[in-house]
Amino acid sequence: MDVQTHRGNLVMNTATMAYRNLLKTIHNPDRMMDVIIQPIMFMLMFGYLFGGAIAGNVKNYLPTIVPGILIQTMLSASSGSGSQIREDLDSGVYDRFKSLPMAHIAPLAGQLFADILRLTIAATTSLTTGYIMGWRPAAGLGGIIVSGLLAIFIGWAMSWIFALLGMLAKSATTVESFSLMIMLTLSFLSNAFIPIHTLSKTMQVIAYMNPVTYVIIAIRQILATGHWTNEAFLVLMFGIMIVVVFAPLTVWAYNRNN
Repeated sequence: MDVQTHRGNLVMNTATMAYRNLLKTIHNPDRMMDVIIQPIMFMLMFGYLFGGAIAGNVKNYLPTIVPGILIQTMLSASSGSGSQIREDLDSGVYDRFKSLPMAHIAPLAGQLFADILRLTIAATTSLTTGYIMGWRPAAGLGGIIVSGLLAIFIGWAMSWIFALLGMLAKSATTVESFSLMIMLTLSFLSNAFIPIHTLSKTMQVIAYMNPVTYVIIAIRQILATGHWTNEAFLVLMFGIMIVVVFAPLTVWAYNRNN
């Protein structure tokens, strides 16, 4: 088999596995909640419960909470990679894949590429919900698209971490529990829902040590100015570094399990 044919088979096999994982998401209510129900629920609940107390009214609170819920949703959606991979490993379906004439890496690649669409749906749901509630960023549609793409990329980069966790964990329940703790810790110990200056000095230090804080700052700046800022560039580099570090580790763990 020549190199071109091999690459063509890899692409086709990866697309097939991505389609399979998307079907699993569509037919699994729990997975759909992560990308559709959860962002709507949190946007409405946090906006109408805390908007008045934190910003005076819901409209003034939306520029704060929309980027926060967007990133929280990206973390939640990306964590689905780990649990899906662990479920497949535990069910033995990967063993059946090995008997099929497909590229060895296709099941893992298909999962990670399927995550891009899941993250896109989650980001669209978050931003649309905010818009319906009255959120109107100064950057307009262009800023919304750019900030959404940056959030999706960071979520996809995080998927590699959760995929590695799925490879190393003992069960899907362990992955889900650990992923939930990561998501809640990173989102709540940041500037996602409240201004950092309202926190105690100790909590401010913790929030500024949290990388999610800087992702949210970058997205808020894009939405407010319509320009790609230095913070956005640093966040992009941070996402690339995550992929560079964790992609090889995930592939190594995948090869060890298969």
